Amino acid sequence: MKEDLNIFLKITEKLLAAEIAEPVLKPIAVEDVLENIDLTLQDEPMLDHEFAANLEKLVLTTPRTATKLFFNQLFGGRHSKAIIGELLSVILNNSMYTYKVGGPQIVMEKQLTRKLADMVGFGSDAEGTLAAGGSMTNLMGMLMARDWKDPQSQHEGVTQRMIAYTSEASHYSVNKNATFAGIGRNNVRKIATDDHGRMDVAVLEETIKEDVAKGYVPFMVNATAGTTVIGAFDPLRAIGEVAKKYDIWFHVDGAYCGSVLFSDKYRHLVDGSELADSFTLNAHKMLGTPLSCSLITVKHKEHIYNSMSQAASYLYQTANDDYNPGQISLQCGRRNDALKFWTLWKSIGTNGLEHAVDHQFDLSRHAKDYVKNNPDYTLYNDDDTIAICFNYKGLDPKVICNTLYEKGEIMVGYGKFREQEFVRLVTVNFGNTKEDLDRFFTMMEKFCAEHLL
Repeated sequence: MKEDLNIFLKITEKLLAAEIAEPVLKPIAVEDVLENIDLTLQDEPMLDHEFAANLEKLVLTTPRTATKLFFNQLFGGRHSKAIIGELLSVILNNSMYTYKVGGPQIVMEKQLTRKLADMVGFGSDAEGTLAAGGSMTNLMGMLMARDWKDPQSQHEGVTQRMIAYTSEASHYSVNKNATFAGIGRNNVRKIATDDHGRMDVAVLEETIKEDVAKGYVPFMVNATAGTTVIGAFDPLRAIGEVAKKYDIWFHVDGAYCGSVLFSDKYRHLVDGSELADSFTLNAHKMLGTPLSCSLITVKHKEHIYNSMSQAASYLYQTANDDYNPGQISLQCGRRNDALKFWTLWKSIGTNGLEHAVDHQFDLSRHAKDYVKNNPDYTLYNDDDTIAICFNYKGLDPKVICNTLYEKGEIMVGYGKFREQEFVRLVTVNFGNTKEDLDRFFTMMEKFCAEHLL
């Protein structure tokens, strides 16, 4: 083990140095990968030095998501205290389904989910768990909503025309999850948004009325705290009041930006979260925890037990199911994704996480000020997001982003809201500085002048 850890340390040191020297790699064409790296699986063992060299090449040719020039997804950066937790969870290799095999790690996870429930505004009856990503925790929300509205569905299958509501700007997992839950994609109503990308509550209520009149069964409203493309926050309080009025489960997808719960300054963006029945948050986004770390909390724990629990005498061999989290999990075997978030939170405190959230908004505002004050740019979204959606000199945003990637300059993506396409820059890496944002614009402008204008 010590020899193999030395291999790990040597490769890690080379990676950290390479990230500084070459933050963005020119991509290898997928058809060329097998010619450049030996990824075949042979019958005989590979000698240690050959194995180490081959592994090093694989690592050093992989896209670098922790550098100052990675703005492509809704995660990025690296925090060393969280990495400690991630590495220890691998060494420990506990499965988080019973106290018998998880021990104190189970209690640690319970502390995380309990604290999140408090921050959302849920009471002492709340419960929570983790899953492999926001799509999965959102699926859990939909399953609980289905079973609450139609208790026989988990035994007899869905026998009614059940309808879910979400904004037209919501995450694509809502449609996929409707398939998995037996609801059907055609029974997801995509509610129009306003000019700021937020769900139109009047349209929501009118659509619910129309479905009720047809004899359908509205069972879930999914609101979004930070839409994927422009980072908009749906008006949670107004949506929650409509959901309660029509006896509908209210789920908040806070996977992207639900972490504003940690900030006194920006918590107002999720005002009304306490009205939700379930709430998801991804700590691997705004909170800088390594992938993946997705949490869900439910206001009343009976619902998560009702939808997720299943007797299994070969597994649950201790009496206290409150500390057998396999009973409230979508999975059976489950890696310890809580420890890396706990080590980060424990080391920098709630105040440190608040600073991280506030810093991302500060970076976004700095970038938006640059865009607003430069006539070569057009801005397409509001200040209270950590996404900066812009176009530069009328150039095709797809061409800008793809060419930057192909040349190994910057990794940044593009998006679309309604009929407008734009570059989507995100400030989710709280290790970045305002100078890093300035460098992004300087590099992009220089690149466009040399290659695209």
